[in-house]
Amino acid sequence: MKKVQTGIVGIAGLAIVAAALASCSQPTVAATSNAPAAKETKKETKPAARAKAKGKESGPQKVTKIVKSEAEWKKILSAEAFYVLREKGTQRPFQGDYHPHKESGIFRCSACNLDLYHSKTQFDSGTGWPSFWQPIAGHVEETTDADGERVEVTCARCGGHLGHVFDDGPKPTGLRYCMNAIALKFDQQK
Repeated sequence: MKKVQTGIVGIAGLAIVAAALASCSQPTVAATSNAPAAKETKKETKPAARAKAKGKESGPQKVTKIVKSEAEWKKILSAEAFYVLREKGTQRPFQGDYHPHKESGIFRCSACNLDLYHSKTQFDSGTGWPSFWQPIAGHVEETTDADGERVEVTCARCGGHLGHVFDDGPKPTGLRYCMNAIALKFDQQK
């Protein structure tokens, strides 16, 4: 799995990297996966659009990683939160507290408290899951699922599974970061 840092590269360098990534014949699959090689799919979001959506114009913020054992996570998280965040499960639609959600504030990772999304980037996608058109720069990571069909979104600090990103969102990015509500907690701005 390749990760590209864009903080120093700038817009021109980002365009070159995006073009190189777009020309790859297959999406990247994690080396630890036992799944067969993934096929190319039109559902994967475009690297340049994803980079813009991640707020690269303001520069990524450095995030210190948190590493815990499975037993430590089980002590901290509820059974459902553990299933979603650590086992890459999916919460049923319309089950969380944040759909719809109209208050102003910050959505954080429910496992490690990292700021992930500003409420001003949330929109009603009609899917039943909290949806956003842009994460906070450098606070989420994206990898292609082992099946090659979707792009997974994880917390940049703890690696918790948050949801997936799709290229059917609203302007200005055209992206829909579709998150599991249980993977988020909301901090209202006063």
